[in-house]
Amino acid sequence: MRAHAEYRLRLARGFLEEAEQDFAAGRWRACMAHAQLSVEHALKGVIALFTVPPKTHNPARTLALLLEAGQIPTAWRDVVPRLIREGKRIGPQIHIQTDYGDEAHGLTPWELFSEEDAREALAIARRVVEEAARLIQEQGGTDEA
Repeated sequence: MRAHAEYRLRLARGFLEEAEQDFAAGRWRACMAHAQLSVEHALKGVIALFTVPPKTHNPARTLALLLEAGQIPTAWRDVVPRLIREGKRIGPQIHIQTDYGDEAHGLTPWELFSEEDAREALAIARRVVEEAARLIQEQGGTDEA
């Protein structure tokens, strides 16, 4: 399980790096998409410490279920709810919008997102990846926290 957690963390870091590059280039939609994937994989990395992460764009839900079931270590009870909240903020709805836009209002993905949206998503992704890396390291995972 630890190897899978480390794999997910590498994915999260790769997508975070792409989000950073997109932001620097002024590609707000792409930054949002990569930040969302970064958060998704970081949460799946934490989930992988306990079970096989499901194929979903909503890992915050799975992490919440693990928390409710008492499978999350007591020492993590303050961190995991924050990860869940952040995962919900930049979760499956963002994933859908970065690909399809807002069909009901006729807005393309490039029309939906602003620099401020991208800045906020990037900040969320940075926080989530950092926390996930710390938790994975605590569980004896990667040395690269």
